[in-house]
Amino acid sequence: MERRDVLADAAIAVLADAGMRGLTHRAVDAAAGLAEGTSSYYFRTRAALLQACVDRLAAQTLTEVPRGGSGPGSVEALVDASVAVVGRWLTADRARLLARWELALESTRRPELGTALRDAGRRIRERVAGALHGLGIADPERRADDLVACLDGLAFDQLAGAGPDRDGAALRSAIADVVHGFTATPD
Repeated sequence: MERRDVLADAAIAVLADAGMRGLTHRAVDAAAGLAEGTSSYYFRTRAALLQACVDRLAAQTLTEVPRGGSGPGSVEALVDASVAVVGRWLTADRARLLARWELALESTRRPELGTALRDAGRRIRERVAGALHGLGIADPERRADDLVACLDGLAFDQLAGAGPDRDGAALRSAIADVVHGFTATPD
C-alpha cells in the first residue's frame, strides 16, 4: 500500500473517531504510526488532507460497484450485492461511513470540499447506472441516483439510530422493494 493511502486511511479513522475537529496532521501521523510531520509532507494543507480522504473513500467505494459488463447478472443479484454493501458499511466499514458523513457536513461550509464530494458521487452513480443499464432497467441514471440515496439513507438510519432498527431481513426487504420498483411496469 502506498504511503498516501496509509495516511488517507489514518485520516479517515481519525475523522470517524474524533470528528472534524480532531482531524489534525499530528493526529493522522499518530494514527498511521508514522513520524510527526509525515502527513504534512504528503498533504501540506488541511484542504489537501480532506481531499485525500474524499479520493480514498471514492476509490474504495468504486471497488464495491461492478463495472457495466461485469455487473450483477440479475435483479436479485443486485439486491444481494446492495444488502452486502450496506451490511459492510454498518460493520466492517463503519469508520468509512462515519468519515464520509463528517466530510459531507463539512462540505456545507467548504465549497471546494462539496465539489470534490459531488465529483466522487457522480463517478459512483455512473458506475451504478452502468450496472442498472446492464440489467435492462429503464432510465438507469435516475434510478442510480435513487438507489444510492436509498442505500445511504438506510445506512444513516441504522447507524445514527434515526430510523427503525432493521435486522438483515428487514434491510433486504427495504432494498428489494426499491430495486424491484425499478422493474415494475407503470399503470
